[in-house]
Amino acid sequence: METRIIEIAERIRGLRELLNFTPAEMAEAAGISEKEYLSCENAETDFSFTFLYKCADKLGVDIVELLTGENPHLSFYSIIRKGNGLDIKRRPGLKYGHLGYLFKQKLAEPFLVDAPYIEEEQNQPIPLSYHEGQEFDYILSGSLKVQMEGHTEILNEGDAIYYDSSRGHGMIATAGKPCQFLAIVMKKPKEEAK
Repeated sequence: METRIIEIAERIRGLRELLNFTPAEMAEAAGISEKEYLSCENAETDFSFTFLYKCADKLGVDIVELLTGENPHLSFYSIIRKGNGLDIKRRPGLKYGHLGYLFKQKLAEPFLVDAPYIEEEQNQPIPLSYHEGQEFDYILSGSLKVQMEGHTEILNEGDAIYYDSSRGHGMIATAGKPCQFLAIVMKKPKEEAK
């Protein structure tokens, strides 16, 4: 298994144990079975972005801390030069480059996403993800087939979609070529203490 996956799994386990959460509590927060959760925590399977996002939320840390072991430290501004986003793999071939990973206490998670065109996916159901908050996707190049629960839309260069990400959503590159898009995942506001 890739060294980075093992390191991320160890960070998740270490934080879970430090905070006295059970695997069952983490699985519930991640929206998967306890068996699936333990497979991830034991580095037997790779992580989806949604899994990492939900674990980070449950553990009260920035997703970047799970990915790198370091806390983001900038609070005024952050510049990420072309090609230097923090790489996150979501599923085979899909590449997310985190464009705000150095900034602490982010209200949103910005990503540059490269989705390859995969012929075999074109006539298959698109796997759906669910995570609290909202998301904005802007197509930079190519075309994206977007599944929003029972609705299917095709987005082309210059098109955008804004949606409630707690509802089922999924996407694949279509029209015979890769798609690159900007995805901004906005966190659900925490209720203020009373």
